[in-house]
Amino acid sequence: MRCREAQGFGGNREVWVRLMEQLEQLREWVNGSDNIVFFGGAGVSTESGIPDFRSVDGLYHQQYDYPPETILSHTFYRQNPEEFYRFYRAKMLCLDARPNAAHRKLAQWEQEGKLRAVVTQNIDGLHQAAGSKVVLELHGSVLRNYCERCHAAYDAEYILHSEGVPVCECGGSIKPDVVLYEEGLDQKTLSDAVRYIQEADVLIVGGTSLAVYPAAGLLDYYRGNKLVLVNKTPTPRDSIADLIVQGSIGEIFSLLD
Repeated sequence: MRCREAQGFGGNREVWVRLMEQLEQLREWVNGSDNIVFFGGAGVSTESGIPDFRSVDGLYHQQYDYPPETILSHTFYRQNPEEFYRFYRAKMLCLDARPNAAHRKLAQWEQEGKLRAVVTQNIDGLHQAAGSKVVLELHGSVLRNYCERCHAAYDAEYILHSEGVPVCECGGSIKPDVVLYEEGLDQKTLSDAVRYIQEADVLIVGGTSLAVYPAAGLLDYYRGNKLVLVNKTPTPRDSIADLIVQGSIGEIFSLLD
C-alpha cells in the first residue's frame, strides 16, 4: 500500500488507520473476485468537475425561475422547450470534463477481468471515456441525441452550439437521449442491471445518496455478502452494507493501487 499522509483526511490518525483497514478489506475482496459490479451516482462525476444539479446555489436562483427537477421533467420539456435547453446547455453539457481516479480504476478492473459491469445514474459518458466497455446507463447519455420526427442521431457538440430548440434537417425537434423526470427507465437497461447485480460476487456502490428510486432499489437484488458503500456521507442503506468506506470516491479509489 502506498504511504499517504493522514493530513488529507483531517490529520486524524485514528480515522486514517481505520480507513486503511477498510481499504485492506476492500482490496482483499477485489483481488479475490472476478465478478464485481459497480453501481454509481452523481458523486462519481462531481469529482471530474461536473456539478450535481441538485446542489442549488445563489447563482442558480438568479438565473432560473424553476427548480432543476421541474426543468428536467417531461412536462416542462414539452411546455417550455427553450427554457429547458437554456438550462440543459448551461448545467448538463460539461463536455470538457475528464475521467477521474474512480473511472480509471473501474476501467482497469474490467480490463483485468475482475469487473463485469458498471451501472450508472450519470449521463456524462465518462466511464466509457476512461475505457469501460460494459456500462449500463440508467438515465441515458447527453452524448446521444435524436430527432423526434425522423430519429436521426446528433452528438452533444451539435446541441451545445445550437440556439433555442435544436432542429433536425428534416425540421423535427431534437431531444437528448436522457431520462427526464416523469419518464420511465429503459426496461432492457434496467433488467440487465438487475441481472448483473443479482449475479455479482462483490457489489460496490459509490457516489450516491441512494435516495432516488427506482435506481436505489437495485440494491435489493444483490444476493451476496460483500456489499460495499463508498460515499462522503451516510446513506439510508448503510445498515445493510458489509463494508462502509466514507470519503471522496476519487481519493478512495486512488488509494487502491
